[in-house]
Amino acid sequence: MLEEIIKERKKKLDNFKKEGFYPYPEKVKRTHKIKELLDGFDKFEKSQKEVFVCGRIIGFRDQGKIVFIDVVDESGKIQGVFNEESIEKHFKLFKENLDIGDFIQISGFLFLTKKQEKSVKIKSLIPIVKSLRSIPSHWYGLEDIEIRLRQRYLDILVHPEVKELFVKKNIFWKSIREFLQKENFLEMETPILEVTPGGADAEPFITHHNTLNTDFYLRISLEISLKKLLVAGYEKIFEIGRIFRNEGIDAEHLQDYTQMEFYWAYSNCDELMDFVQKMYQSIIKDLFSELKTEYQGKKLDWSGNWERIEYFDIFKEKTNLDINKVTEKELFKKAEESGLKPEKNLSKGRLIDLLFKKMVRPYLIQPCFLINQPIEIEPLAKRIEDKPGKVARFQILAAGSELGKGFSEANDPVDQRERFEEQMRLRKKGDKEAQRLDEDFLQALEYGMPPAGGFGLSERLFAVLMDKPIRETTIFPLMKNKKLD
Repeated sequence: MLEEIIKERKKKLDNFKKEGFYPYPEKVKRTHKIKELLDGFDKFEKSQKEVFVCGRIIGFRDQGKIVFIDVVDESGKIQGVFNEESIEKHFKLFKENLDIGDFIQISGFLFLTKKQEKSVKIKSLIPIVKSLRSIPSHWYGLEDIEIRLRQRYLDILVHPEVKELFVKKNIFWKSIREFLQKENFLEMETPILEVTPGGADAEPFITHHNTLNTDFYLRISLEISLKKLLVAGYEKIFEIGRIFRNEGIDAEHLQDYTQMEFYWAYSNCDELMDFVQKMYQSIIKDLFSELKTEYQGKKLDWSGNWERIEYFDIFKEKTNLDINKVTEKELFKKAEESGLKPEKNLSKGRLIDLLFKKMVRPYLIQPCFLINQPIEIEPLAKRIEDKPGKVARFQILAAGSELGKGFSEANDPVDQRERFEEQMRLRKKGDKEAQRLDEDFLQALEYGMPPAGGFGLSERLFAVLMDKPIRETTIFPLMKNKKLD
């Protein structure tokens, strides 16, 4: 069937060429976008000024001696009308060889049809792209989510709501960038290839640099490079960039995604929480003009001051385990009893995190700050001096999901080395996601990094705000290799 369609359309392409048209010209003429014509219709109709429009045919109605076509560009849709009188020489050629999906350049004059539809009376028509494949309709032929994600260009083309989703995603990142810039943060751009991956618990991707004959890692975080820039003397910096994590796929995780991180010298956790609450509320207001959203049937209210919840307290409430006293063996047993199937080499920190994600996090629905986490789960946050075993870290939780993380940054090079060494011991035991000892970063800390707060969020926040699985909010998500029909 597809082969027949392509064969037939190639014949039509040849028909155009025989009549002197080459449907892939290097240059076209467009004087106005469609929305401009619709908004200023009365003015254009009255002046009878000739206009030139370019766009794709999405509707074609042949009524014998007259043909109606619907043409769209990015800004809108307008009807074009032509007949033997208006296009005498090529009327039959266009009538028989134009298809839905073709791009055309039309020129003519605006007028109202008998049905009062704003239209262009076509004076000239030039085919500028011949579509060799038929485009699925809005309601038939492109509903399978697997096909939609693989051929996202078609998904966006036939589903206006998907197109609008990515307009909103642009607003999302623009809002974050403008908020930070107004607060005098300087945007930075740091390398994607790293000698030592760091700043997160994740397994990296590896690539090879031919000229240097060296393996490098694709970054799993923006953190380490940006903190080196605090050592360099910058005080308020941020980056919005791509990071890569070689981990599983689910509704909240991608391997290749955009993250924002900012670092603020002489600030701390408490200041950051006030600041990011204000930032989130600004972002959500820019997207929705209000502070109420919904995710999987859960109504979320982002207004006011968010509750601050102690990690140790909520963990004990939901698991009946006291982190201060519980042993690794007891944590493992609890995970087994809860049906979590823990791996035998998991450390105390990993077991705490596993139980938290399955037994605590799902119950945190309204936006809140989870604060003062155990040191076992965060090797880069500053210790709290009067609270042994805890670090100055917070997570933003909403809809049962982590939607941002910040902390007072560890800047004691001796303490940081000891914590990296503990991470390396965990790696030797088989923990592939444990962090590596980064000598270059430790050397930077030895020169002195000011007290600072750092914060990061990813496009997971956008997915939750839009009530979508994260893959559906990504234009071209990574998919398993498969031959397209």
